[in-house]
Amino acid sequence: MSLFYRLCGLAVLSVVLGAPAQSLLNEDKQMIEAVRQFYGDAAATRLHGWRQLVREGQAGDWSERNALSRVNIFFNRLHFIDDIKLWAKNDYWATPLEFLGAGGGDCEDFSVAKYFSLRELGVDDDKLRLVYVKALELNQFHMVVAYYPTASAVPLILDNLEGTIRPATERGDLEPIYSFNGQHLWLMRERGQGELAGRASRLSLWNDLRGRVDVKRLQRPSMNLDG
Repeated sequence: MSLFYRLCGLAVLSVVLGAPAQSLLNEDKQMIEAVRQFYGDAAATRLHGWRQLVREGQAGDWSERNALSRVNIFFNRLHFIDDIKLWAKNDYWATPLEFLGAGGGDCEDFSVAKYFSLRELGVDDDKLRLVYVKALELNQFHMVVAYYPTASAVPLILDNLEGTIRPATERGDLEPIYSFNGQHLWLMRERGQGELAGRASRLSLWNDLRGRVDVKRLQRPSMNLDG
């Protein structure tokens, strides 16, 4: 297995998993060089910017709201590219390294990269969900990240279609279907077998992604199904 693909499964959550600071810096350099060799100088620059953002947030003890804003702005600068064009697959969930290496991806890739970055910046998994929605104005399925300041709070939505982080109550253009994180799955509604089948298919992509990014120590053994 190439260095690049070995690194795709490393370091994304190394600080959350307890890696020492100096090891992280060395690992950053390895990742940047591997991405440079695989994707080129522009990709290495993007990756360097990401690692610098994360290190700055960790060292500066950012507020969670500041972390949300910085992460959302950083990743929303990347380009939207359909999976079929980028990966020659109908549906593929990229790791953050693959997303940054390619310089773009689809809505799942934006959301996954934001989710893992916020986890690495210390945001608790209980406060984060990847939310599968229907974008009503586009009439298509879409994914965003939801942040819950408290368990009962209205979540804030991080979205590549909307640069401003806004409460879910202000996003009438999004119709939630289900959400999940590293621990649980929540069903928002069950209106058709096609949507339920799509849910199962996409959660298999999430499990495949987690197999390529080591988050085992962030998971709990059980999955909660509400609905």
